[in-house]
Amino acid sequence: MYELVIILLIGIDQLIKNWALNVLRYKGAISVIENVFNLTYVENRGAAFGLFQNNQIIFIVVALIASIVGLYALHSKKINSKICKTSIMLIIAGALGNLIDRIRLDFVVDYFDFAFIWNYVFNLADCFIVVGTILLCLYVLIKSDKTEKE
Repeated sequence: MYELVIILLIGIDQLIKNWALNVLRYKGAISVIENVFNLTYVENRGAAFGLFQNNQIIFIVVALIASIVGLYALHSKKINSKICKTSIMLIIAGALGNLIDRIRLDFVVDYFDFAFIWNYVFNLADCFIVVGTILLCLYVLIKSDKTEKE
């Protein structure tokens, strides 16, 4: 069941990236909300915010380890929280979505561009990772807070 959700999320991510490769690449950018939000084609050879450019092997190893550990955790009897499992599925889907790009293209396709906030462009897989990480942190904080009160 978990693997099906992860595959579905990766599929959505890859469909959008395929569109970006086949359409957005040739347009460069499409303004969705002027001076606020654009769809901008970027080939990211680094990590978040373009850090660690051209270190693909590191990203591949980290994504594989995170995915294996995450899959193990999903099937562990120790974790029974839906929020925790959802967060892990999001992180795995994001890591594998970007991993597919790194292996197939040698870069990650980015396209979400909130120009009014910052100069960085990101993709749906990045959103999965960030949302999953925030959910996991909240889960850990709430769980540890409950444990301390008991």
